[in-house]
Formats: sequence, structure tokens, C-alpha cells
Amino acid sequence: MKLSTKAKQLIDGKNFASVATLMQDGSPQVAPLWIDRDGDIIILNTTRSRQRTKNLRRDGRVAITVFDHDNPYSNVSIRGKTVEITEEGAEEHIDKMSMKYLGKSYPYADRTPKDPRILIMVEAERIHEEM
Repeated sequence: MKLSTKAKQLIDGKNFASVATLMQDGSPQVAPLWIDRDGDIIILNTTRSRQRTKNLRRDGRVAITVFDHDNPYSNVSIRGKTVEITEEGAEEHIDKMSMKYLGKSYPYADRTPKDPRILIMVEAERIHEEM
């Protein structure tokens, strides 16, 4: 499914996303994340050891809500599926996200070599927009 214009604008902006995944027992797990995209594919950057990573490796279903920083009542909710999980390019990508969200061009400081960064690629299946 193609992302709507509003979804692209919110993802491209300095807006946070709430990302919901499913625990093994079916209960939801939600965390705030920085968000990006490549065309119509949503990109989440996290680490290998995070619960969301474990959840998405087991069950690729995900729900994402991106809130407009200036007006949180304006948002887009996306339900989708994980189409790829990779370490390739993740370290460079987190530097891009650091610049987007923190305005700092130096390498992202919160790195742990024992817990490498990964990229989770998500394809939208349903999109709902508010305001």
C-alpha cells in the first residue's frame, strides 16, 4: 500500500511515532521511536536486544501512530507488516536520525557495540488519518 501524502509529511517531519508490537502472550507493547521512510516503506531504527525487535522477529504485525509535533490531534495511524530486518546501514541511518531529531551532525552517541543497531522495514496495510 502506498503511504498517503499526510503520512509522508508526518514521517518526514520531526515527529515521534508510537510503535506497537505483540508480546508472545498476545499483549501489546508500545514504545516511542524516531521514524523514517524510503518511498512507501517505513523505517524503524532500534537495537537487536529491544523487546520490539524480538516481537517483530516472531510476529511481524505492527501498528504505528505518528503525531504532528505542533498539533498532536493531527496524526496518522498505520497498521502494517515487517518486510525486512537488517543490520546493514543501520549505524549510518541512526546518524541521519540524530541529525533530523537532535540537529547534531556528529555520530549518534547512544551506541553499544554489544547491541548493534538494526533497521526494521514496514509495509503499510491500512492507514487512518485524523485532522
